[in-house]
Amino acid sequence: MNQLSDAELQAIIKEALSRNLEMKPEASSISVSKTQTSHTVVAIGSDHGGFDMKESLILELKSAGYEVNDCGTFSQEACDYPDFALAVAQQVSTGKAWRGVMIDGAGIGSCMVANKVPHVRAALCYDVSSAMNSREHNDANLLTLGAGLIGLGLAKQILKTWLTTEFGGGRHAKRVDKINAVERQYFKD
Repeated sequence: MNQLSDAELQAIIKEALSRNLEMKPEASSISVSKTQTSHTVVAIGSDHGGFDMKESLILELKSAGYEVNDCGTFSQEACDYPDFALAVAQQVSTGKAWRGVMIDGAGIGSCMVANKVPHVRAALCYDVSSAMNSREHNDANLLTLGAGLIGLGLAKQILKTWLTTEFGGGRHAKRVDKINAVERQYFKD
């Protein structure tokens, strides 16, 4: 496996950021394009560990023009992330939401739960590159974040990138079709 030099890695990151993070000083760094008007419902949920981040991301989404379906939790009282990950995943699976976002301490468990729900392709993203890849290559429709692992500023950048990156299609479509074929093999609607 070839190792990238620091300069090569920095060039890749700079290119990714310039393509996807047109940061502006407005209240929100996320924006809904005119062509997204029929795809503006985002379901969002968290456990107690992700509650504060969820509340901040809801404000970010609303100020950008998204309709938000808040699936809970509604306080910092200890609760179980599978309940909320399932609620968000069901919104995506049934078409009640265009995309879903779930936040817990690490993002791992919620990703596992969400991927048990038919028609959901959940991705744990921890940086802008993983967010871009999950959408461009895998057509992810549910984002999981680990509030205990990333800060709010990075979470906002990940969310913006994830919501605005289009699925690349092409060679990636065949691979997503294979993911869907595995789902059809094991899930019965």
